[in-house]
Amino acid sequence: MSEQLQTTSGPAESQVRTLTIPAGEPAGKTIAEAGLQTKGADQIVVVRERDGSLRDLSWVPDSDTEVELVAANTEEGRSVIRHSCAHVLAQAVQDMFPEAKLGIGPPIENGFYYDFDVSEPFTPEDLTELEKRMKKIIKAGQRFSRRAYDSLDSARAELADEPYKLELIEDKGRADAGEGAAIDTGEVMEVGAGQLTSYDNLNPRTGERIWFDLCRGPHVPTTKFIPAFKLTRVSAAYWRGDQANAGLQRIYGTAWESTEAQDEYLVRLKEAERRDHRRLGSELDLFSFPDEVGSGFPMFHPRGGIIRNEMEQHSLRRHLSAGYQLVNTPHVTKGDLFRKSQHLNWYSEGMFPPMMLDDETDDEGNVTKPAQDYYVKPMNCPMHNLIFDSRGRSYRELPLRMFEFGTVYRYEKSGVIHGLTRARGFTQDDAHIYCTEEQMEAEISTVLQFVISLLRDYGLDDFYLELSTKDPKKYVGEDDVWERSTETLRRVGEASGFELVPDPEGAAFYGPKISVQARDAIGRTWQMSTVQLDFNLPELFDLQYTASDGSKKRPVMIHRALFGSIERFFGVLLEHYAGAFPVWLSPTQVVGIPVADEFADHLQGVITSLRARGIRAELDDGSDRMQKKIRTHTTGKVPFMLLAGARDVESGAVSFRFLDGTQYNGVPVSQAVETIAHWAESRRNDQPTEENL
Repeated sequence: MSEQLQTTSGPAESQVRTLTIPAGEPAGKTIAEAGLQTKGADQIVVVRERDGSLRDLSWVPDSDTEVELVAANTEEGRSVIRHSCAHVLAQAVQDMFPEAKLGIGPPIENGFYYDFDVSEPFTPEDLTELEKRMKKIIKAGQRFSRRAYDSLDSARAELADEPYKLELIEDKGRADAGEGAAIDTGEVMEVGAGQLTSYDNLNPRTGERIWFDLCRGPHVPTTKFIPAFKLTRVSAAYWRGDQANAGLQRIYGTAWESTEAQDEYLVRLKEAERRDHRRLGSELDLFSFPDEVGSGFPMFHPRGGIIRNEMEQHSLRRHLSAGYQLVNTPHVTKGDLFRKSQHLNWYSEGMFPPMMLDDETDDEGNVTKPAQDYYVKPMNCPMHNLIFDSRGRSYRELPLRMFEFGTVYRYEKSGVIHGLTRARGFTQDDAHIYCTEEQMEAEISTVLQFVISLLRDYGLDDFYLELSTKDPKKYVGEDDVWERSTETLRRVGEASGFELVPDPEGAAFYGPKISVQARDAIGRTWQMSTVQLDFNLPELFDLQYTASDGSKKRPVMIHRALFGSIERFFGVLLEHYAGAFPVWLSPTQVVGIPVADEFADHLQGVITSLRARGIRAELDDGSDRMQKKIRTHTTGKVPFMLLAGARDVESGAVSFRFLDGTQYNGVPVSQAVETIAHWAESRRNDQPTEENL
């Protein structure tokens, strides 16, 4: 049957392999007969139908069906391996703790988790023992076998001792009866009307069922298709994420298509931990999150304030030179503004509760003027619309580019707050561009080029684009307007030269967007800038400009936040550079370290000359020995350390010491000052070393 195999190119994989599965034949059998069921990282684990449905290799189609072959070393293949490994974990947990009740166990990015209701928290020793039991299960080659329930009652009977699974079954029953939407937990999905499915783990020799779980699948054929896994940690969890529900224990793990792939991931994970911006922020004295202020509200210390100011000032200079006009708006506004913009209809869950203000009472306590609701702003666009509408606008003013460092406040739940990268209060380098419909495509293209060039200024240079399209349950405006907006962004994205990947239903309620995804020094992807095309807010605010023929027309609005937020971008750069910021961003650019106290005056003169050139330089004249000072400032990520001993003083020179441990000796003072000043002024993003100086 090898003649049925076809190979095509696709954007996600270098090759997409397809195969026709004959009616009545298991997919795995056809694949094996075609000589395609190889071992190793590229072995086939599931197949995909044209509609995107993934099927087990035991699946038997009713008619001849062309499918895509999904290998273990693809994202979908890894996801199936990880979900299968989650079942192995749950089996091991119930083997070791028979009273444990099962929650859910979905695959997640780079791994999986499973939630359990147990009487005592899991210990590190428990994880070690669970890993041993899982390895035995995997080595046994248990077979995953899909089974459909003939009724909800039969599912209830079989899972009578699993209260969380029973709740999922009841949700399914209500959805089938039209009494509510199905909740996709990653464990349950409809397979024909009213059906639920379980997966049995079967003894490979006898076919006896050893364990089972309510699950939608798909799964790998046998546990031996899980070549590498590791349990990583335990955390507290709540059923369906609601703290009002029962407390659970969540075990996290990772699983991969090969030991080599897992080892590479674990190295990356260790490197990511080393670069964690929260730890570095504390070690380098850059920022903190005091309990007295509240969760999600960062406080920048003097050293962090320097970096932040340098980031902002460079961004401001670039914006002004690109024709943006600086504006400023208040942090608090009446609720009517957000009713007008529809944010209170579509975004209220992301806003802090209102403050009721401005009520008036008479001497007898009777309310003569009711209170009005005020909100801390979650975004700047409604206020920018008011600035646009503050006077008549002419087509000659367009495109009008308003720019603001606008601090906004969003109510993130405590479980998702993560240092600077997911905060409740943050400042956006926010811009809104008002243009004609004829100008919009060229303007979006210009904005995208500007965004990329500015991100490169800060040392990021590996990008792809993501196109977020309409959420059919959460939008305002007409469908044809959304289609036109989306196609405009698609054309611009495709013409940019960067890879453009889809993000279905990921748009804001007022318009589609392109987001710039940047990869950092260790290959992680961060969403950076967003560019949103909006016909709807100008309509809601009745914005107008006078066209060349004297008629009134509606402007098009482009929303654009380059950093996303300054705080988040700060955190990304901190991790990208592992704390060793480029010279132009470094809070202390130069430190002078005398070999002995008598050489301090010589270095103080060098420091004074550097400060006159605008360099952030200081002298370490403390009592520590020179080698300890070098270690201290290397740990503190100071890019230029200047040393001076007797020979340097005699020759009017200094010696350079760099973060990589290299040294460049006997540099005349005037040359050293000029070299450092030039390096900082040129905004190079590499670290100085003996080799590149």
